[in-house]
Amino acid sequence: MPPIVIYIIIGVAALLVGVLITATVLRNAIERKAADKLKQAETEGEAIKKEKLLQAKEKFLQLKQEHEKAVSEKNNQLAQSENRIKQKEGTLNQKMEEVKRKENEFDKRKKDLEHQIDMIKVRQEEIDKLHRKQVEQLETMAGISADDAKAQLIESLKAEAKTDSMSYIKEMMDEAKMTANKEAKRIVIQTIQRVATEHAIENSVSIFHIEGDEMKGRIIGREGRNIRALEAATGIEIVVDDTPEAIILSGFDPVRREIARLALHQLVTDGRIHPARIEEVVEKVKKQVEDEIVETGKRTTIDLGIHGLHPELIRMIGRMKYRSSYGQNLLQHSREVANLCAIMATELGLNPKVAKRAGLLHDIGKVPDDEPELPHAILGMKLAEKFKEKPEVCNAIGAHHDEIEMTSLYSPIVQVCDAISGARPGARREIVEQYIKRLKDLEALALSYQGVDKTYAIQAGRELRVIVASEKVTDKDAEKLAFDISQKIQNEMTYPGQVKVTVIRETRAVGYAK
Repeated sequence: MPPIVIYIIIGVAALLVGVLITATVLRNAIERKAADKLKQAETEGEAIKKEKLLQAKEKFLQLKQEHEKAVSEKNNQLAQSENRIKQKEGTLNQKMEEVKRKENEFDKRKKDLEHQIDMIKVRQEEIDKLHRKQVEQLETMAGISADDAKAQLIESLKAEAKTDSMSYIKEMMDEAKMTANKEAKRIVIQTIQRVATEHAIENSVSIFHIEGDEMKGRIIGREGRNIRALEAATGIEIVVDDTPEAIILSGFDPVRREIARLALHQLVTDGRIHPARIEEVVEKVKKQVEDEIVETGKRTTIDLGIHGLHPELIRMIGRMKYRSSYGQNLLQHSREVANLCAIMATELGLNPKVAKRAGLLHDIGKVPDDEPELPHAILGMKLAEKFKEKPEVCNAIGAHHDEIEMTSLYSPIVQVCDAISGARPGARREIVEQYIKRLKDLEALALSYQGVDKTYAIQAGRELRVIVASEKVTDKDAEKLAFDISQKIQNEMTYPGQVKVTVIRETRAVGYAK
């Protein structure tokens, strides 16, 4: 074997021996280190164990002390409860003894009272016997029984009390009537004096003035086509006659007459008059009038201080400007009634705003768009209910002509103020012939009664004075005659406001000294 190989083998063997020695040394070192760590861990574990044991013991001792403290407190509470219960038992025993003592005293007093009652009964029987004996003696002396005497006394007292009460009632009624009439007159007169209103007279004809008669031909147009177009667009009859510088607009609806008048004014001013232009101007004027109606309604509510009205009600108030009743402008009448109602409500201690609202709306049923077959008061009430007005306002509107029952104090106020505004002299216009005929009918109606000598209709037909023959009609008959005549006028005649019937009966003795 060559020496180099031997050296290599020896070197490898020496390397292996060195590696084995190194591995052995490292293993021993690791084992020692592991043994040290294990020993250290065991030491630390023992320390931790001892520490945990100490903590557990301390916790146990703490819990034990708390438990003992709680038990001690419970024992103290129980002891206190036992003491209180013992005290209450003692107090209860004392009360029971007191109750027993009072029961004994009550029984004793009860027996004493029963004895006294028995004694009173015995004495009452003796008194009754003496009373009966005395009554028998009195009946024997008076010759009348006690029951009859009692009945006579009661009847006498009843008659006397009735006479006194009737006299007292009559005095109170006279005083109440005097005070009520005086106060009512004061309120009405003061209310009328505080409201001064001018009355406008309306009719069914309007006069449109033109500068010259040559304009009439242009308004009529070729073969009358312009005037026919104007009448068809406005619904108003246009009368072109020999009246100088004037054209008559005839129609029952004041709104239509106003539209026709304004349209004619614009057409004449512009100079272009033909059917197409007429229709255009009429439509434009209709819108202007409708705007004016709304503006009038708003201005009226602002002037009167009435707020919160539905826009449709405001529009209807504006339409009142173009309506009239017996020649009295409806808007002016409603404004006057509203002011009268406010003043009268203030005098009576009521809400003047509610009264003024009811007064302004009381004739709203006269200006609806469709105009159904209903009395204007009922229609106005339904419109007010539709637009959420207050119940007292609705009732005042519906009851101001007695179509429905009055349910609030505002209703008679509106009725009275409506009569004040409409029935005062000069407020409303009637045809002269109708006025004279109504006065004659009043006088003839009163003359038809037996015993009536003369009749006079005065105060513009609002008072009827009836003079009767004193030998034919007594004072009681005069009162009955006044009532009968007033009822017959109310049932058979139509009149504004009210008619006062005064029956006059007098006896005259005449002598002459010569």
